[in-house]
Amino acid sequence: MKKVTIQDIADELGISRNTVSKAINNADGLAEATREKILQKAAEMGYKQFSYIKAQVVNTVEKETPHRGEIALLCGNILAPAHFASLMLDKLKTELSQMGYSLSTHRVERGDFESMSLPVTFVPEQATAILCIEMFDRAYDEMICALGLPVLFVDGPNKRNGADLPADQLYMDNTTAITRFVNDMLLLGKHRIGFIGDYEHCQSFFERYAAFRCAMLMAGVPVDERFCIKALESAQVTEALTALPEMPEVFICANDFIADDAIYALRKLGKSVPGDVLFCGFDDAPNSRIMTPALTTVHIHTQIMALTAMNLLISRIEQPNMNYRIVHTETELIYRDSTRMD
Repeated sequence: MKKVTIQDIADELGISRNTVSKAINNADGLAEATREKILQKAAEMGYKQFSYIKAQVVNTVEKETPHRGEIALLCGNILAPAHFASLMLDKLKTELSQMGYSLSTHRVERGDFESMSLPVTFVPEQATAILCIEMFDRAYDEMICALGLPVLFVDGPNKRNGADLPADQLYMDNTTAITRFVNDMLLLGKHRIGFIGDYEHCQSFFERYAAFRCAMLMAGVPVDERFCIKALESAQVTEALTALPEMPEVFICANDFIADDAIYALRKLGKSVPGDVLFCGFDDAPNSRIMTPALTTVHIHTQIMALTAMNLLISRIEQPNMNYRIVHTETELIYRDSTRMD
């Protein structure tokens, strides 16, 4: 029997493949009536790869799932509601529970990092696997990997020196959208492009910075090092921008929160966005859509990340001796007012 694809469903309904994909992945920007119609047709056609579907659409009877184990989430920071991982974890917890796994959260405090100690709430003997988020201390991460449990890192410490971890790793695609954005700006005649963010903070920041520099290099456009600001905290960003003798035409920021801080700092310096400088962030945090100006950014598909995380965790639990995997999930460049040129 032929496997039903997203394209088959789209052809059957006479709509685009992208619309069907949004419905199946529970993405934003789709009317509920349209979503229901697509899910119903997908169920009728026997489509099996659902990442999201309401029980009444599939018309299945819920069965009690036996408990199979506990996934321990180790987190190095408190995750704000706007953090991409918060949205991802909501979906992941639901999916894991349907597979019979519970998710327990353990905060790794600064003192734990300094003393190389596990959180007092975390008992390795009770865990089936470990999920690490905002865990960017390489030595501490190596200690976690040595516990003998399956480990998945969502992002992780930077690998600028080629060092890696003996664990599965999940990232968003940090390269494609940044490369496209740089080339779009160059086509518009914007050659003075800068970057704000500490590329040593984590691997994702490093990949975004590397994508920016590589795109400039491949286009034969030199990078003005004055416009590469290695900063993370708001005060650092403000100080660096204040010290610049002139501004670039475009700034790419390692994430939306840094972009927000930078735009605020420039506003205090009498500069306007996009009037004086164009801006692009990363993450598509909720605030990026409502700030003034609305921020051009890179959207992370958090539900796809959640499903990928679940697959990586479960497959590692079931096959602990397989090779380690490094997976990047799709991202999408979204243009908004911060790059508008009247």
